[in-house]
Amino acid sequence: MTGTFGIIWNPSKIDEDTLRSAVAAGIGDDVRWWETSEEDPGRGMSQEAVDAGCSTVIAVGGDGTVRAVAEALAGTDVALGIVPQGTGNLLARNLEVPLDDIPAALERIRAGADRRIDLGWVRFNDEDERAFAVMVGFGVDAQMLVETDDDLKDRAGWLAYVEAMGRAMAGTEMTDVTLTIDDGEPQEVRGHTLLIGNCGMVQGGVRLLPDAVLDDGRLDLLLVSSEGALQWLDTVRSVVWDNGIRRLLTRGEEAISTDSTDHLSAERVRVGLSSPLAFEVDGEEVGEVSSFDVRVQAGALRVL
Repeated sequence: MTGTFGIIWNPSKIDEDTLRSAVAAGIGDDVRWWETSEEDPGRGMSQEAVDAGCSTVIAVGGDGTVRAVAEALAGTDVALGIVPQGTGNLLARNLEVPLDDIPAALERIRAGADRRIDLGWVRFNDEDERAFAVMVGFGVDAQMLVETDDDLKDRAGWLAYVEAMGRAMAGTEMTDVTLTIDDGEPQEVRGHTLLIGNCGMVQGGVRLLPDAVLDDGRLDLLLVSSEGALQWLDTVRSVVWDNGIRRLLTRGEEAISTDSTDHLSAERVRVGLSSPLAFEVDGEEVGEVSSFDVRVQAGALRVL
């Protein structure tokens, strides 16, 4: 791939000499560098890279760095490359970018096989819209199902998620939710977890949003309303087995909802909560919200 490359890198995630050596070997010398800071995880630096005429901006860091760079590049023809250096690396996983292999990730970028994907936008607490590449929501996040003991997971398979489920049960409460999908009428529902995402695979290969497609112009929703051990077990089984392993084996076409899990799809979503709850944007907690609006920007981002 030709053109000037901009590197937006998080110094807390990788040694500078290691990164510069890999870039010199994999990309070459036509590179400009910007370092992120605690005050700015990469958006301002990415805008500088765009203004400087970079044709490709490479995010080197975790999901927060990738999200900030994607936000700046949305709606432009500047391509996003990813060198994953975080713990989740969720967009990288969904794009099948090589993990834990900097030369391979750079080779993918250099090869230049690009595609257009959607980007989500969320507004809350009267703030400006924020972009998200993966998912936003409240309640039990991906750790409920995927941050389990690796040894136990190897021995017991999906039953290992029961241990993570037990931790999650202690910290979640049901709440009243007003949910408006696109131009529909508001619906009154109850749940303790609502995830809205552009892609669905999280760590461990688990697909929390099994119907989510990066370039379909829609966002996917998962509403969880599990109460009690039996319903929690039903939720884990649904995510890991029905909408995971079995769906893969049978090539199922639609996500399976249960008594405690609902799967929906939309271009726009408005959510009102009966009481403020902690909220996450691409895995980053951003404080409590009592309402939020989400929309999709189809084909917003060119990725490598």
